[in-house]
Amino acid sequence: MTQPCNRVSVWEERRDEANTYYKQGKFQEYLDLVTENLQLARAIPDRAREGLTLNDIGLAYLGCWQPKKALECFHQALAVAVEIGSIQAEATALSNLGSTCSRLGKLSQALEYFEKAAQIFRDLQDTQGEVSSLNDMALIYVRLGEPKRSLLLQNQILAMRRFLGDFSGEATTLNGMGFAYSALGQFELALHYLQQALPIQKAAKNIVGEAITLNNIASIYLDLGQPKQALLLYHQVLLTRQAMCDRPGEATTLNNIGFTYFKLGSHRKALKFYKQALAIHQHLGDTLGEISTLLNMGNLYVTTKRKKFALLCYRNAQELAEQIEDQSIFDKVKQCMDAL
Repeated sequence: MTQPCNRVSVWEERRDEANTYYKQGKFQEYLDLVTENLQLARAIPDRAREGLTLNDIGLAYLGCWQPKKALECFHQALAVAVEIGSIQAEATALSNLGSTCSRLGKLSQALEYFEKAAQIFRDLQDTQGEVSSLNDMALIYVRLGEPKRSLLLQNQILAMRRFLGDFSGEATTLNGMGFAYSALGQFELALHYLQQALPIQKAAKNIVGEAITLNNIASIYLDLGQPKQALLLYHQVLLTRQAMCDRPGEATTLNNIGFTYFKLGSHRKALKFYKQALAIHQHLGDTLGEISTLLNMGNLYVTTKRKKFALLCYRNAQELAEQIEDQSIFDKVKQCMDAL
């Protein structure tokens, strides 16, 4: 009788150890430990723990930028949750499926998963879970070209987070509102919300959140015609993301620095940063990031009258855009090709 109990203790200890790696962004080490835990959960056998571990493995794959493998794990976790009748586990798996579909550019599907998850969390009176799912939905509305709908939802979320005393979450929502106002072209208002988020993130020592907000503030400075100010912030963000070994974030920032140099007319410097960003996006299999950088490179080649290179970049971007469901990106690619 003692052996299963010992195995459960080992499973719990290993999961705690794995979570430490996850918080540090050491996703490969996290993946190794949770994979061992899956074998242990099956050996006990314990279906509930197996489901939890499948979720953990999915999160590890997301961290390692392998969204298709993550998707498989979350589908398995959902099947286990339904089988054992765990509503909470079902909502968690649905939410994780939403995040993965969003990462893959499958926005309508992501929205469906988040809506289902939010409803279950609401029924369970799990306000934190509900708010998190609603926040993800709000960000997708911006990407679907519905920033006003996003803002309506985010105002609701902000009130809920303030009621909960969730300061870190409040900063996340303020950042999201800044993103939505930016999409509406209301840059001063966007800056107002982003600058509210920043001190909260610093106080909460949320380095990831702070880097995202600084990145968004830099983008606003670009929109306001202040590229030198944007460049200073982007370089600061780049150092943070490199120190954290945040490869996707590093690639995004390199692309943004390239774009800023392009705006300043420093084409060689711009191309250098674009090429660095592209290499990371391709290594990670980050389709959305790769499209963005290819379009920027194509635009640079058009400006420097190298149309053959531009066309090659646009065609590569078009092939990638056909694999995902993000109308705004597909329209951007078409617009670039039509202009050529």
